[in-house]
Amino acid sequence: MSRERDGAVTLITGGGSGIGAAVAGRLRAAGQRVAVMGRGRERLSALERELDAPDELLTISGDSSDWPTVRDAVAVTVERFGRLDAVVANAGVATHDTVVDGDPEKWREMVLTNVLGPALLIRAAVSALRASAGRIVLVGSVAGMIHTPGNLYGATKWAVTGLAENTRRAVTADGIGVTLIAPGRAETPFWDGPGGLPQGRLLSADEVAASVVWALDQPAGVDVNTVTIRPVGQPV
Repeated sequence: MSRERDGAVTLITGGGSGIGAAVAGRLRAAGQRVAVMGRGRERLSALERELDAPDELLTISGDSSDWPTVRDAVAVTVERFGRLDAVVANAGVATHDTVVDGDPEKWREMVLTNVLGPALLIRAAVSALRASAGRIVLVGSVAGMIHTPGNLYGATKWAVTGLAENTRRAVTADGIGVTLIAPGRAETPFWDGPGGLPQGRLLSADEVAASVVWALDQPAGVDVNTVTIRPVGQPV
């Protein structure tokens, strides 16, 4: 049975813009119900207006690295829609510096958001996902597979790469699928800040979202574990 006919429910963190918002849009276009968590109320309100689905879309303001907030987001999603079929850990931030010359005051938020945040979402959602034989998607990065000199952001994404496989081994016997989506250079708010967008073709947020939704829509019993997606022309 397809997720659309099954009335599936997906909770997305970092969903107010970029890849998360694009995933929400694709799922809503397929008739599915979506909960979106993000820090920015203005972005969430803009998404509500764009998708215009008050009965099928739930937006939640909050910090994905705060345990009570994430726990409550899962609870309110299940209360609102009666079930939870998938979670997408998409929230992430970057400092665009290195461990040899960067600003340590900015690292804490990045490490907590990128590493602790996905772990908290898994912990909060696993009980509901056992009930639905659901799926977990973690949005990592090519930076979590290829070393870049001094790149702490990349180190956080290496952690996400490990978390995906560790989680798969912990929950596969419960019927839960786990997928790591590892995008290369993508045109998202990741590049906000010094330097701006890099040269060359970038993936659009919607192109990355297509891979996320593809992973979510695999047939029951099929567990796609790692998807790496780069723009043509990105050599590493």
